[in-house]
Amino acid sequence: LHRGQWGTVCEFSWDMRDAAVVCRELGCGEAVAALSRAHFGPGSGQIWMDYVSCSGSESTLKNCGSAGWGKHNCDHGLDAGVICSGKKSRLTDGFHLCSGRVEVLHRQTWSTMCDADFDQQDAEVVCRELGCGLPVEVLGAAAFGRGEGQVWSEQLQCRGNEFQISFCPTASSLKHNCSHDSDVGLVCAGKARLANGSDSCSGRVELQRVLLDSWSESVASVVCRQLGCGSVLNFFSSSTSSPEHSHMCVMGFSCSGSEAHLGNCSSAQAVDCSSREQLNENATFNSAHSSIRLVGSGGDCAGRLEVFHSGSWGTVCGDLWDIEDAQVVCRQLQCGVALSALVPAWFGPGTGPIWLNEVECEGNETSLWNCTFQLSGEDEWGHEEDVGVMCSEFKEVRLTEGCEGNLEVFYNGTWGNVCVNGMDEETVSLICQELNCGRSGSESWAKARVESAPNWLDNLKCRRHDSTLWHCPSSPWRQNNCNKDNEVAWITCSDHLPLRLRGGKGICSGRLEVYHNAEWGSICDDLWDIRDAQVICRQLGCGPALSADGSAVFGAGEGPIWLSRVKCRGNEIHLWDCPHSLKNHTDCSHKQDAGVTCAGLSKRMENIVYEEIYCRFNTARATQRGECTT
Repeated sequence: LHRGQWGTVCEFSWDMRDAAVVCRELGCGEAVAALSRAHFGPGSGQIWMDYVSCSGSESTLKNCGSAGWGKHNCDHGLDAGVICSGKKSRLTDGFHLCSGRVEVLHRQTWSTMCDADFDQQDAEVVCRELGCGLPVEVLGAAAFGRGEGQVWSEQLQCRGNEFQISFCPTASSLKHNCSHDSDVGLVCAGKARLANGSDSCSGRVELQRVLLDSWSESVASVVCRQLGCGSVLNFFSSSTSSPEHSHMCVMGFSCSGSEAHLGNCSSAQAVDCSSREQLNENATFNSAHSSIRLVGSGGDCAGRLEVFHSGSWGTVCGDLWDIEDAQVVCRQLQCGVALSALVPAWFGPGTGPIWLNEVECEGNETSLWNCTFQLSGEDEWGHEEDVGVMCSEFKEVRLTEGCEGNLEVFYNGTWGNVCVNGMDEETVSLICQELNCGRSGSESWAKARVESAPNWLDNLKCRRHDSTLWHCPSSPWRQNNCNKDNEVAWITCSDHLPLRLRGGKGICSGRLEVYHNAEWGSICDDLWDIRDAQVICRQLGCGPALSADGSAVFGAGEGPIWLSRVKCRGNEIHLWDCPHSLKNHTDCSHKQDAGVTCAGLSKRMENIVYEEIYCRFNTARATQRGECTT
């Protein structure tokens, strides 16, 4: 669709990378075939694109190169086509579209899944694939009835951030005697929306066919944030019920008000509401049409400040920006107190309009909109002056030596220790997965790296359904009973062969090197392609792959060539999950060293950025504690 008209795409240079972008944009799974010569019949009207050239990582076809809009050298007899795999999961026999028995498509046959093989991370991916928000409840023992046909013989091993289950690794199920009596079921939260209001930020709260009970201002705050609609101005409850909505509701949402999504609130349970006389189904409120967010840090409580206004996100110029302004932002986002007001463009330059300039807050306002400012929408200042904020509730986790080392968390502007007390295999597994360091690991005790660093967490014990370290139960912050000399957690993750990129711009592009037998070595470019690069970028936390580079584009390495003939599918979590040959490959020269170019900032760079910010704005305290090096 371009300029209000539908048109076709010409087949010249059309290939699987282009098809992959189309399938991703449509939410239709993976590309199965890139078709030409009007396979599905000739179109009509405009031919909008020709000589399309995608890398395969773009989010939309419009981001790919082409001859230009409307420029082509073909007719509709050469229209391009695509076959996608379609969704690989579905929910059947549920109360609504986002609940039911989990079934997966395998070899053109729908199969059920054993409840013992299905966990919270798998549930998150299924709900996301179906466009159903976050999971509310995973149900076993054929809660939605016994299925038919086969029980799938594989076990999903999703991390929880995949777009669909076809991107999740699998392993053979250990439950060989699983029957349909153990079919797993799932209830997803559905997509939130505001219906029958005067605009997009007011109306009756609807979660597809899932309705809300236990309505409160804190729950309303989460809905406003989830929809990008600012803060709550007012909300109402109604105890009317109707037959069409009497069959299903979500009960007992317990929100603090700071969550980013209703699915992050605790204690929500799906129940049959047909017997309830009253149901609080109408919760109408009007919220501010302008919202704020912090982006670029990997968390909600630090990053470049962006403002949503007139239908688009934009940034804030750094003129007159100070700690009082940052204080109001942290308060509005319920992120604690401001640790620093960061300029210029600490978290990278933004895009789009620069909505605000010369912001002046007293520091005690509840919202940025209560401060004085200039509303412009122009970009005459340039995005080099975009402001950033770091709040005390920003949290991060790291291992001090990459995929092993002392476990440390960043909280209230300071890196601190995690005590080993109570830590078990489930906790270590989640930490390793969150850091892209494998699916398992081992814990032991160690001495604190910095003697003056606080012991932030103790008795940390994650459960199987926790999807991030911050969901795991623990003692309150800084309440601990451990010795810094021998009770600080040291974790070694299963990703024991570190990777790095050298010779590129930054640490998310360059020649790929692997550490093996106490020596760094390179990778031969035999069979090296974009799918291998996708896995590398994912493992390094560097965003999507832009290119797979061969022929020593980033310069020839030194030492051994440890890997060759790497053959990834593209959906693996780690390089070691792909077929490869690990040895000293004397049959390949350094003229064939492989490399990658990734799109994003890596976790390790983020850690460096946070530490640099802390050291700059807390010089005296950091020097006294010996926390910062020069």
